[in-house]
Amino acid sequence: MSDRSTRVCPVELADSLDTRFRRWFQKPRKILNPHIREGMRVLDYGCGPGYFTIPLAEMVGGSGYVIAADLQEGMLQKLREKIEGKELASRIILHKCEQDKIGVSENVDFILAFYVIHEVPDKERLFKEFVTILNPGGKLFIVEPPFHVSKKALAETIRKAEAAGFEEVEKLRLYFNKAVVLKKRRIQ
Repeated sequence: MSDRSTRVCPVELADSLDTRFRRWFQKPRKILNPHIREGMRVLDYGCGPGYFTIPLAEMVGGSGYVIAADLQEGMLQKLREKIEGKELASRIILHKCEQDKIGVSENVDFILAFYVIHEVPDKERLFKEFVTILNPGGKLFIVEPPFHVSKKALAETIRKAEAAGFEEVEKLRLYFNKAVVLKKRRIQ
């Protein structure tokens, strides 16, 4: 795997992750609406500056919450500045991940991993941790960028997730991106 495919997007490029152009072809509510209900507990893994976090917090309503998790404090600071003083700030828990561990103790119903799995060197460990975080029957929604991740690489990612305890629910066509919804298998 090339260094480029596992490199974490730097905070200096955070503004490029939340643009008017991106909103034109990646509409968070449209992408997430089939999966999110009011009252859900959601993990936005690799949240960056909060492009999906804020719409998720609106969608889960006052009875739900979103854990916005990122490896970089700078990304969390950008999100903190966006939500400061807003009512939905009470529905967003900012969480700094460790280099090799998410470290979330709450269980969630849904995990969004948008444009981030390809950046993780130890996917097996990540998926095992996702399994422990998700409630039974919880879903993991992975979206990967078309130029960084090949079909073969996505298939390998899915295989690793299945080995950790997930089953594929559906592959999605999502604006040239590679997307898959996985479900935590029930213990037999």
